[in-house]
Amino acid sequence: MRGEASVLHLDLDAFFAAVEQRDKPSLRGKPVVVGGVGGRGVVSTASYEARVYGVRSAMSTREARARCPHAAFLSGRFHAYRDTSERVMRLLRDVSPLVEPLSLDEAFVDLARSDLDDLSVPSVTAFAERLRERVVEATGGLTASVGVGTSKFIAKVASDLDKPDGLVVVAPGTEQDLLRPMPVRVIPGVGPATAERLRRVGVHTVADLEQISEEEMVRLLGKASGHWLYSLARARDDRPVVAEREAKSVSVEGTYDTDLTDRRLMESLLTRQAGEVSGRLRKHGLSGRTVTIKVRLHDFTTLNRSTTLGSPTDSPATIARLARSLLADLDTSGGVRLLGVGVSGLADWVQEDLFGETAEEEVEELPEVEVPHHSRRTWAPGMDVVHTEMGRGWVWGSGRGVVTVRFETAETPAGPVRSYAMDDPELSPWRPPESTDETGSPPPA
Repeated sequence: MRGEASVLHLDLDAFFAAVEQRDKPSLRGKPVVVGGVGGRGVVSTASYEARVYGVRSAMSTREARARCPHAAFLSGRFHAYRDTSERVMRLLRDVSPLVEPLSLDEAFVDLARSDLDDLSVPSVTAFAERLRERVVEATGGLTASVGVGTSKFIAKVASDLDKPDGLVVVAPGTEQDLLRPMPVRVIPGVGPATAERLRRVGVHTVADLEQISEEEMVRLLGKASGHWLYSLARARDDRPVVAEREAKSVSVEGTYDTDLTDRRLMESLLTRQAGEVSGRLRKHGLSGRTVTIKVRLHDFTTLNRSTTLGSPTDSPATIARLARSLLADLDTSGGVRLLGVGVSGLADWVQEDLFGETAEEEVEELPEVEVPHHSRRTWAPGMDVVHTEMGRGWVWGSGRGVVTVRFETAETPAGPVRSYAMDDPELSPWRPPESTDETGSPPPA
């Protein structure tokens, strides 16, 4: 923990939904939900107007529609989110050379490497206020919540205290006073299971946690977690802000419209996903030792199984073989709604076989199958389109051979709504220059 409040955490408020409201004037001030729009979709981000009705990230779209049926449910536009994120990250890197992005919408900044004359609380507070104003200007109106503290932990906690559009600077020496009344879930790594285990021994707040000895914490939670919670309960966090974060894993997964019950079909899907993971690994010059499969059953139970090799691999056949063997140990008779394959324990090299057997394994021939990937509509709600006469707009909805479009952009007032045949030659998807991927699969991270 530092002697001054020099770690800043910036979190863009309701990021995906805020970008949609910025670019779609008719949705400003109204509930917006971004994520999967189908019956099996999951909410990625909800605007604050939708959160009033109880809509939250990771909630099923079905439940979100039941809670807020009048919200705009949009499929998302990665190119718009990526462009906005890049503007913010450039702004942060102008402030300090040490910027650690955690995702598209949040990052840590090391103010000790900035051009600030001093790191006193008034100076840091004034600087953070100006930074928030610059974010609004750079993004065309998006707001950010900012926390500043003596460590990454404290800065992250502070940025959550006054959302949205807030600023909290935690003065050095006041960290434990801030933390003590808070529930233990505020500490990173304390999920529902750990919180329940602590509750059983009478621990509800950070103040309660502070009363437990390090030895008892290790006995309750294990060596790594015990030491970690013991330190953070006392606001001890020496993690540096790291400008370049290495990839930790590469994975591919798919959600399916109909529950899968055919084991051969699942094996074929895993083999295909293993090939995609291998391709991503090789594209970035990586390999990995641990292969993991993710299986979500019909009742939403999610299972993860993994196995670790003696040396890293990028072989699609090896990854597929291990993934299929992991699936063989699971009972999937009730049906599977999601399958995924991932590789972790990454390295930038592949171990040569000690006995010279480095030839690529022959991929098992599997029957041709129709892959029931989660359907993607030609005209997804929220996607950008352009009409030869009306200009640019976005898809309001589609079905029964008709697509309905509202014609407006971030630079125009709320525009008119028109309906067209889905195959109308004058209507086409719009993509920004140099954008080739509407879904925008990011590099592994």
